[in-house]
Amino acid sequence: MTTPAPLTRSLFVLSIFYGGMVCIAGVLGNKQVALGPLAVEAGIFAFLLLVAVSSAVAELHGRVTANKLVRFGFIPLLMSMLLSWLVWALPASDKMGPEYRDAIQLILGTTWRIWGAGIVAYGVSQTLNVTIFSAMRGGEGSKMLWLRAGVAGILSQIVDTLIFITLAFYGEFPIGPLLVGQLISKIVLSALLVPVLIYAFVALGRRLDRV
Repeated sequence: MTTPAPLTRSLFVLSIFYGGMVCIAGVLGNKQVALGPLAVEAGIFAFLLLVAVSSAVAELHGRVTANKLVRFGFIPLLMSMLLSWLVWALPASDKMGPEYRDAIQLILGTTWRIWGAGIVAYGVSQTLNVTIFSAMRGGEGSKMLWLRAGVAGILSQIVDTLIFITLAFYGEFPIGPLLVGQLISKIVLSALLVPVLIYAFVALGRRLDRV
């Protein structure tokens, strides 16, 4: 049975970075940004970094360690959600400007349905990403890193979008147009950015472990 890798410099640094991106992804997702003709929720940028880091850890330290990283990612994710709810529930100071008070309450007051959808989508899509990325490795090692990165990133983003949009918004309004727009934008971004990011994180990890 394959055992997890020891805690090297690269695993330590990448794990800390991963935990930070897990927390910030939900906050950024409150805004939709326009990228040319595409509209995408801004949390995708943090989520693409999560995909790249988990794949880089799989490349450097193996599938078992990468899957443990994904599971440990639930800890900062759940804690950030609980703290967001606590801060939302606490009364605001009367010294706080009403425009800032209303804005932060709106951001922190995300519904439990959206939070739950985010948790499920994170766990399934990140595990799928590591599984596909590692399964495609075979005996080729890192020679096809760009291909494994692109395929795993695109497929995991498709699954993430289908799960999240369906669980979060089904029955609230017609989700077809939203699904199509999010799928197109996330597939394009995954194809363009994930391979580059994984090469960067793998190179960083190898450099850290040589120090």
